Amino acid sequence: MKKITLLLFLLSFFVVPSMVAQTSPIVRHNLIFTPQEKHVHGSSLVSLPNGDFLAAWFYGSGERTADDVKIMGARLKKGETQWSEPFEMADTPHLPDCNPVLFLNQQGKLFLVWIAVQANQWEQSILRFKTSTNYTKSGAPVWEWQDNILLKPDERFAKEVADKFKKLPDYTAGWAGYAPKYDDMIIEAAKDAPKRSIGWMTRIKPLQMDNGRIVLPLYSDGYNFSMMAISEDFGATWRPSLPLVGRGPIQPALAQRKNGNLVAYLRDSGDEPTRVHISESSDKGESWTASTKTEIPNTASVELLNLKDGRWAFLGNDIDDGRYRVSLYLSDDEGKTWKWKTRLEDHPRDKGGYSYPCLVQTADGLLHITYSHHADNKAKSIKYVVVDPQKMK
Repeated sequence: MKKITLLLFLLSFFVVPSMVAQTSPIVRHNLIFTPQEKHVHGSSLVSLPNGDFLAAWFYGSGERTADDVKIMGARLKKGETQWSEPFEMADTPHLPDCNPVLFLNQQGKLFLVWIAVQANQWEQSILRFKTSTNYTKSGAPVWEWQDNILLKPDERFAKEVADKFKKLPDYTAGWAGYAPKYDDMIIEAAKDAPKRSIGWMTRIKPLQMDNGRIVLPLYSDGYNFSMMAISEDFGATWRPSLPLVGRGPIQPALAQRKNGNLVAYLRDSGDEPTRVHISESSDKGESWTASTKTEIPNTASVELLNLKDGRWAFLGNDIDDGRYRVSLYLSDDEGKTWKWKTRLEDHPRDKGGYSYPCLVQTADGLLHITYSHHADNKAKSIKYVVVDPQKMK
């Protein structure tokens, strides 16, 4: 009897972990580069037609306050498991470069969109982009074009802000008789043409529609809400949507309903309780409902994706007090319920920060994910994770 008990005890160390590994939806994971002390954050990921993956992130001595910040990248060649050594993707001299977004347009042209932060203030950021059709060789793509994306929201912007704030519930937090109300300050700022024309920032990949339209999510720390840049010519020119208004809905991630409506899930940068915001567009991204809060806790980041099997995937920090947990949710009813969940990171509250994910799906159905991996907030890298969503059922 004692021998049987000892055998079962030993098997618990060897058999059980093997069974867990076989049933885990996480296929593989690794850091893109060796953890280091400088700041790395805001990654983006694209699957290339030749089977390679290209990742980008920003790297430097800080964020908006450090002028040495630039956009770096790495390549994972088809069939390999180790990423290449990092290489430079973009660097605006004497300005911080942040928040890169990689995507292929419908013609197969590679885009890198990011922000150059003027005056070391987020609200002075300028949208920049590069394009390439020569991106399959080792190292960085051969960039063939570079320019700024300049947007000019008109008076409809101010009207939309005022109208949408009227549709939000009354807000009295922090109110004092001698202090201006939050809503009134934002409504007044929306009338300022220079303010509404600058400071729009990238974070999440665009949604590309069957009719060729590209809807690129943007947000503003000045207004503390969001907007879309829309292109009808595969990214050659851009124009602004009407603003996506609310009290703190930033960094929108997009999905499309079966009825054609677009849905944005947004990071909560507003009042407590911190919850993922949601907004909807019935006109292909031109205008958006005032954002409301869902039941999903949130403090730092969101991602959203239409999967090939019809389900939706949500990825983000589903906690309300930090960045120590990253979770992947799946829904088969367009976000009404999230029946399947798995943790990608789950640590004690003060043990590191894991955030700003990017999520793409390849033709084989696998989900490929990158996010900032700041162990103990000192050893910093970008983590790459592959998940089989079929194993989450």
